[in-house]
Amino acid sequence: MPRDAREPGAGGGDLGALPEWNLDDLYKGPDDPRISADLDWLTTECAAFAGDYQGRLADLDADGLLEAVRRYEKIDLVSGRVMSFAGLRYYQCTTDAARAKFLGDTQGRLTDITAALVFLSLELNRVEESRIAELMAANDELARYKPVFDRIRAMQPYQLSDELEKFLHDQSVVGAAAWNRLFDETMAALSFEVGGETLPLEATLNLLTDQNRARREAGARALAKVFTANLPLFARITNTLAKEKEVEDRWRKLPTPQMSRHLANQVEPEVVEALRDAVVAAYPKLSHRYYALKARWMGLDKLEIWDRNAPLPRDDDRLIPWPEARQTVLDAYAGFDPRMAEIATPFFEKGWIDAPVKPGKQPGAFAHPTVTDAHPYVLLNYLGKQRDVMTLAHELGHGVHQVLAAGQGELLAQTPLTLAETASVFGEMLTFRRLLDATEDPAKRKLMLASKVEDMINTVVRQIAFYDFECKLHAARREGELTPDAINALWMSVQAESLGPVFDFMDGYETFWSYIPHFIHSPFYVYAYAFGDGLVNALYAVYEEGDPGFQEKYFDLLRAGGSKHHKELLAPFGLDASDPKFWDKGLGLIASMIDELEAMEA
Repeated sequence: MPRDAREPGAGGGDLGALPEWNLDDLYKGPDDPRISADLDWLTTECAAFAGDYQGRLADLDADGLLEAVRRYEKIDLVSGRVMSFAGLRYYQCTTDAARAKFLGDTQGRLTDITAALVFLSLELNRVEESRIAELMAANDELARYKPVFDRIRAMQPYQLSDELEKFLHDQSVVGAAAWNRLFDETMAALSFEVGGETLPLEATLNLLTDQNRARREAGARALAKVFTANLPLFARITNTLAKEKEVEDRWRKLPTPQMSRHLANQVEPEVVEALRDAVVAAYPKLSHRYYALKARWMGLDKLEIWDRNAPLPRDDDRLIPWPEARQTVLDAYAGFDPRMAEIATPFFEKGWIDAPVKPGKQPGAFAHPTVTDAHPYVLLNYLGKQRDVMTLAHELGHGVHQVLAAGQGELLAQTPLTLAETASVFGEMLTFRRLLDATEDPAKRKLMLASKVEDMINTVVRQIAFYDFECKLHAARREGELTPDAINALWMSVQAESLGPVFDFMDGYETFWSYIPHFIHSPFYVYAYAFGDGLVNALYAVYEEGDPGFQEKYFDLLRAGGSKHHKELLAPFGLDASDPKFWDKGLGLIASMIDELEAMEA
């Protein structure tokens, strides 16, 4: 382990004291009597809600419908608080049987309780559009919730019978949710033998950024060995979830496997396809060109997969202590607007960040918004690398966004995934630019620029390759069950295309699809990263051009949460994501950075 298992709050090596979550703002613990009280209230209120409104929604006037929406919003808030607490405790240690049981029991009880509410969206979708418009016109407060109604009614063509919708709701706890938990618990329990050490997944993946090439190779081969040994299970999970999705999509008559994600993201399929096509067309001038350049820097004719995220020669492998990472990000945020740093500071001071790497902890990083009358929580696995500082900047960007959007209330705060990455990627860009501007040494500037290009390629090229893999996988699964070898082959087809001819691929790399959690938890989620990166690159260009009032317009964008469509949110900046040329601007920024790196070689 890069960090011994120590008492909470203990430092990791030279990293300083790493913060851990204090979940008391949700509940004091699993035995907090407020949990039982809230679950009892939900049981009573959900039954009362159904008794008051089922079969009567179409007859309500504007004031009556507003009251129903507000009651539903309170239910959403309370159930969200309970589920957030159970989920966050579980993510701190997914191998703890008691935490897993608490999560499973809570999930099961909430599923049973909220079954009474399934009628709501079904009945709303049977109300005539003209009647909905009439009600909105009659009450401004009700009209504020129009985006919620729009989201519900977008599913109208794909709605099933009341009985089937209720069945799917009840069955979910033993369907996708159960397979998700199996995946999470399996991943958290994996161990990898590297040079006599036994490491968990996150620490083994971290070896792929080690200065020592032999260490990187050892890490990659350890990953391949364990993934291969567990491949039948991962293939079974993937096959089952893809088939379950195909069955539900077929019953709903959704035209493509991706359509449910596009509807949830409130983005038109043609906008996503324009993004995908633009990125794939740019592979040669982005990833292929950059990795060929990296191979020359490393003195290699070919790169192995363990070289993809390798530090460059003479790169600074200094571990960055936590206090320095905190100050770096807060200074970058304050340099843009002091309000941004003010919103981010409590995350460090009030137990809203869980940073150490610990056995059983959820790998990766995320920001969870919890509920609008509480605050977000950020999970990291901080190892002191420069990339970890950028991850901190990224997740804090999410946190700032979630704090600002909370003013919209529970039903309007949640931002579609395509816009949810805006503040996170923007926060990364602010941090990178601040560090770059403070660096005068040409060699160090080159290393920083190359590191940023790699991050952008990982965010744009790699995520679109992931999206293509999912598209191929779900299409192939519709023709029949997929063997592990068949899934491996689909993975390698997109890896070779996206990374380029400079790469050789070791035996075993074909199994690396198996550890990507997005494929399991959120099918087709991944294009949101590329969407967010392209959008932020365009936004940042407007900022650098000195657009008057940019900061206030940017804060307005974040405050909007899910209350506005991407077209409306980007209009004040003179941007339009539905314009196919929009994506070329962001991709052009990455290409220009590679141009600059090539010029440094001259």
